Amino acid sequence: MPEIAIPNPPRAIEIADLTVAYHRKPVLWEINLRIPTGALVGIVGPNGAGKSTLMKAIIDLVPKVSGSVQVLGMPIHQVRHRIAYVPQRESVDWDFPATVLDVVMMGLYREAGWFWPMRSEHKRRALAALDQVGISDLSGRQISQLSGGQQQRTFLARALVQSADVFLLDEPFAAVDAATEQSIIDVLRILQQQGKTILVVHHDLHTVPQYFDFLVLINVLAVAWGPMEQTFTPENLKRTYGGRLTILDEVTEAMRRNTGR
Repeated sequence: MPEIAIPNPPRAIEIADLTVAYHRKPVLWEINLRIPTGALVGIVGPNGAGKSTLMKAIIDLVPKVSGSVQVLGMPIHQVRHRIAYVPQRESVDWDFPATVLDVVMMGLYREAGWFWPMRSEHKRRALAALDQVGISDLSGRQISQLSGGQQQRTFLARALVQSADVFLLDEPFAAVDAATEQSIIDVLRILQQQGKTILVVHHDLHTVPQYFDFLVLINVLAVAWGPMEQTFTPENLKRTYGGRLTILDEVTEAMRRNTGR
């Protein structure tokens, strides 16, 4: 795997020799990655490449066959409170009887305690997070009544109130309109300006170079990773996708036009 040289970067996430298998079939194979602090990272690859599994392995939601993961220089159990995870929409029970505000305040349970009543300060912070993602007017609505984009914004607001240092978002742009997508990426850029590290599973190759400054290309193996301008190349994309996407040729041609090659 070609590794892009980065001179002594501070590391938000370090993964060494990570292998994950389901029913003895490898989903991730000997992954080695180092993610610098403060990066806005795109995790990109074909369907079934292991992108979501990588997210879950980082926060220890799936068993590892081998390997290790450190976040902020420590094992996950020591820093779990400093990580915010936004899962795919499909993995959430949207019929659960909770309001938008209830869901966002769940991000404060570790701080407030599961059996202690939420204080007015907690409610204020939750409403501020909803305002940041543009849906404070929906705070009293049941989550089952939300659109896909509103659901994504709700879970992003829940992540924001955690005051985390590392954010893991699994396909946050799925089933959202263009305005919502732009709103989410604007919030992520603000987090990056605050020194946060953000990893995003993403599938639209057209927007990858616009949204991210660091890229991980994955297809069971970590095909390539590093700064966007060095990693998002036609050669690496072909190695990752194997020509399976018709969009690949379009992206490759657009890249060549933009670089004048």
